[in-house]
Amino acid sequence: MLKVSDVYKTFNPGTVNKKTALEDINLTLEEGDFVTLIGGNGSGKSTLLNCIAGVYTVDRGSIIIDNLDVTKMPEHKRASTLGRVFQDPMVGTASNMVIEENMALAFRRGDKRCLKWGISRKERTLYKNILSTLNLGLEDRLGTKVGLLSGGQRQALTLLMATLKKPKLLLLDEHTAALDPRTAIKVLALSDKIIEDNNLTALMVTHNMRDAIHHGNRLIMMYEGRILLDIKGDEKKKLTVEDLLDSFGRASGKEFSNDRALLS
Repeated sequence: MLKVSDVYKTFNPGTVNKKTALEDINLTLEEGDFVTLIGGNGSGKSTLLNCIAGVYTVDRGSIIIDNLDVTKMPEHKRASTLGRVFQDPMVGTASNMVIEENMALAFRRGDKRCLKWGISRKERTLYKNILSTLNLGLEDRLGTKVGLLSGGQRQALTLLMATLKKPKLLLLDEHTAALDPRTAIKVLALSDKIIEDNNLTALMVTHNMRDAIHHGNRLIMMYEGRILLDIKGDEKKKLTVEDLLDSFGRASGKEFSNDRALLS
């Protein structure tokens, strides 16, 4: 479903601020893979996600999504194949529009625009049924402006919108980092359910080692712009934080020193 081949990305080339963010990245995701991506600050995990989404163009290499070469495709043209949830709950929805209007925008993603009535009664019923699966009472608040929702409610809605029309690839960019711990657990559980129920291929960036271990069927750890570890199968199921730190030390020759990840 995703094939990243020989990808390089450098910021500010030819200047004293030159920073090689990605170096010789090779990554393949099969359909149905749920991959967690972890690494310290500056390891390149968010840059990789942004290159896949088309926010950044790569210097070298190729990115293929479901046999479609999107390497040189602009971000807005990739949007019809991707679903994305950001770290900030305020991103991904329109604050001044009500819940059903936000749902309608997501429902029409990739479709041609035309002049017709905005939301039909049948469509409204569909939104209510889908929202009821969140168990947040949002199905009874279709006329509520999204800006009035809590961070957790808004992130749950964003997740639902990102997967309303089954994307080829779902990108979760630290989507629980701005939430309180209890709400983060609920949103992660919802993510697991949506991904499993729809057999989605997903890539989740996280700074939380335990989340990276407990979610998904595969874990990738990045370091200094490279993929350092790729753990899957029975090894992933038996993995502990201590095992992950030991593996990092053996592969990099250094001690993992990112406080944010260690303290989560």
